[in-house]
Amino acid sequence: MSWGTELWDQFDNLEKHTQWGIDVLEKYIKFVKERTEIELSYAKQLRNLSKKYQPKKNSKEEEEYRYTSTRAFVATLNEMNDYAGQHEVISENMTSLITGELSRYVQELKQERKSHFHDGRKAQQHIETCWKQLEASKRRFERDCKEADRAQQYFEKMDADINVTKADVEKARQQAQLRHQMAEDSKAEYSSTLQKFNSEQHDHYYTHIPNIFQKIQEMEERRIVRIGESMKTFAEVDRQVIPIIGKCLDEITKAAESVDHKNDSQLVIEAYKSGFEPPGDVDFEDFTQPMKRTISESSLSNSRGDGRSEPKFGGKSKGKLWPFIKKNKPPPPPPASASPSAVPNGPQSPKQQKEPLSHRFNEFMTSKPKIHCFRSLKRGLSLKLGAGPEDFSNLPPEQRRKKLQQKVDELNRDIQKEMDQRDALTKMKDVYIKNPQMGDAASVDQRLAELGQNIEKLRLEVQKFEGWLAEVEGRLPARTEQPRRQSGLYEAQNPSAVNSCAQDRESPDGSYTEEQSQETGMKVPATDFDDEFDDEEPLPTIGTCKALYTFEGQNEGTISVAEGEMLYVIEEDKGDGWTRIRRNEDEEGYVPTSYVEVYLDKNAKGAMTYI
Repeated sequence: MSWGTELWDQFDNLEKHTQWGIDVLEKYIKFVKERTEIELSYAKQLRNLSKKYQPKKNSKEEEEYRYTSTRAFVATLNEMNDYAGQHEVISENMTSLITGELSRYVQELKQERKSHFHDGRKAQQHIETCWKQLEASKRRFERDCKEADRAQQYFEKMDADINVTKADVEKARQQAQLRHQMAEDSKAEYSSTLQKFNSEQHDHYYTHIPNIFQKIQEMEERRIVRIGESMKTFAEVDRQVIPIIGKCLDEITKAAESVDHKNDSQLVIEAYKSGFEPPGDVDFEDFTQPMKRTISESSLSNSRGDGRSEPKFGGKSKGKLWPFIKKNKPPPPPPASASPSAVPNGPQSPKQQKEPLSHRFNEFMTSKPKIHCFRSLKRGLSLKLGAGPEDFSNLPPEQRRKKLQQKVDELNRDIQKEMDQRDALTKMKDVYIKNPQMGDAASVDQRLAELGQNIEKLRLEVQKFEGWLAEVEGRLPARTEQPRRQSGLYEAQNPSAVNSCAQDRESPDGSYTEEQSQETGMKVPATDFDDEFDDEEPLPTIGTCKALYTFEGQNEGTISVAEGEMLYVIEEDKGDGWTRIRRNEDEEGYVPTSYVEVYLDKNAKGAMTYI
């Protein structure tokens, strides 16, 4: 089956068909190109989608991705990113293996087709030229034959006419002979031309045209094979990425199977556990009998009022109920950078308002029951400024331990970075010393000194935070005396909602009464403070404390401390605003609780940090 023998007379139709084949190939190239654009667009949209839902660095969302469900979601996003990459691979492979190759092939195919049909037209023109020569020779032979007949008839006529001279007859005879000779020559030429044309026509239809059409047929078949191979490659490109896409889907399935609801529940406990115990039972308060105001060792703060008794919690800390009671905010706190200022009792007269701050502070310090109000005022200022304490003492114990541990780890990483830089600069300096032409060794000395200072500062910071962490984890000396108050329990858990000062000045209906604070200050027995200094037997150490401000202990039983000084706690605040501390075996006394930051032993129930 050959186009040369079967389609010898379909030159124009073959020309149209081959052009249609090229158009089909170009259409397929355009289809693949649009497919690659779709794959690229899809991959881009998948990447943008994955990036959109990725957790932001240094944000609250990043902390939420600790849970197995959210980690599985992050793994899904990462796998979708890889999934998008496979679609990019599809686009790249189709572009290089199909679009690019076929585009070059189409150009070659057009040139080949043009050459074949040019040869075909040339062969047709040659056979047409031969046919024209044959027709011309035939017409000339026909014409010469007719002229020879006419010349013969004229000669015969002249020869039969008795009136014509012999010379005229001879002339007519010669003319007839000439015409007959010309006719014979035309006949011979026509015969030769005919033979030549037949030979050329045979070669044209049985040799030249079949060869040309055979080449065209082979060209067209190669085009068909090539487009088929391209379609196969089209499928193979997709099939090659299926294992990787399947692996991505397997990883997503694996991430989904790693979701552990028990683990997530445990993480919630670790994230929000305060370390406190639930509140105890509330004792019945009998209002039918007059009750004598006393200071309960288990209460969180000294109860104050204008004749109204506060509820008592037998054997339980009142502070444990605070997380469920909403209190009003305390008065505005004094500046954190200055020493604690006084909180005047009751309305002030214009004269009182113009008194110096130091005088008002001294008046405030003379009343022990009001001392612990300043602790809440200071905490209120810290919250108002939006910055918590450096040692995270405003957090519950468990959360504080986690924050301190994170801070220590962060500082250790910073130290490692600085040390790596120092090692690199040290090696560079050694190279400069061995090869002075490469650089000046003295140029890195300043940077090395800076790195050394930075490392030393960071190590001091690490020691400081490790000290706080050790205190939280209970590596301080164990105390033997059970704590008698848990002041700061709710202050540490929610310092902006409740403070001891607000409680002291708040009536049962939630309103503030200045008279309550004044009357309570007068009702506190003066001997409670003095008798505590008569203990001859030394008390055991129950914790440590850090002086926040300088305190001049001028009254009997007090002790002077300097800002930043570290001392031992031997008796915690019992609600009167004073903490008993010891510097050494010979020096001990009371300081205002608001002037120190206390770290109690963790074995002591309700031990908290007072700030």
